[in-house]
Amino acid sequence: MNEKIALAVIGGSGLYDLPGLQEIKKIDSTTPFGETSSPIILGSLNGRKIAFLARHGIGHQISPSEVNYRANIYALKKLGVQNIVSVSACGSLQEEFAPGDIVVPDQLFDNTTNRVRSFFGNGIVAHVGVGDPICLRLNLEVIQALRDSGARKIHLGGKLLTIEGPRFSTKAESHVYRSWGMSLIGMTASPEAFLAREAEMCYSIMAHVTDYDVWHTNELSVSVDMVIKILRKNTNIAREAIKQLVPIMDLEPNCSCESALEKAIITNREFISKETIKKLGVIIGKYIH
Repeated sequence: MNEKIALAVIGGSGLYDLPGLQEIKKIDSTTPFGETSSPIILGSLNGRKIAFLARHGIGHQISPSEVNYRANIYALKKLGVQNIVSVSACGSLQEEFAPGDIVVPDQLFDNTTNRVRSFFGNGIVAHVGVGDPICLRLNLEVIQALRDSGARKIHLGGKLLTIEGPRFSTKAESHVYRSWGMSLIGMTASPEAFLAREAEMCYSIMAHVTDYDVWHTNELSVSVDMVIKILRKNTNIAREAIKQLVPIMDLEPNCSCESALEKAIITNREFISKETIKKLGVIIGKYIH
């Protein structure tokens, strides 16, 4: 396992494993921020090393608000992962994104209320730029992999709103989100994507549309049964797309994600404790040690 890990897949609702991996190794990971949602599975796929992590735990035991996003991203960073693809279920807030479609969004809106959003604080302050919160280079590779996998209804671009959950939206909320111009609604992109940016990792989302939330007058409102039904159809597409993605990935990307912290840490180095430097070494070690 000394080879560079080409990709980490964070599996959301409906994607709890990744068949086809060879040379499998399971890592139980404890970090300064606690334990990861599940053991990280390392393996080989199409000749390259990849990692897989089940966001909601084995058997889907962890709600969106309870996911230890910091531990998950920290552990993947420690393993040397540079590229993360999140496979997630989402609802559609626009007519053109129909149930069964797959969207690779390029913008995020964080509407959560009860989550730790940063690795920083407690004596060290960093202001990371997230004007473009998703890695465009990785997005383009994901879209190409979806095309190569035979997926038909795919879209590049869209605004993904993250709500706190675990409940679904009210109709009033859904209509407000539509009035804001949001395209999709989910429960896990934030703070996951922003933590990945703080960790200088490239991040993309393969969002599987399962429903029209509750705004659509001619469609049934979202339910767990509806979500599961669509996910069962799309899971094999997601797995095939990952297989197609691995060999086409650029393992030496030259994008701004890799230098997100370069000018972001504002705290005077003399005032950052040794304990903090040690705790965040995996994140800030390139700049402060």
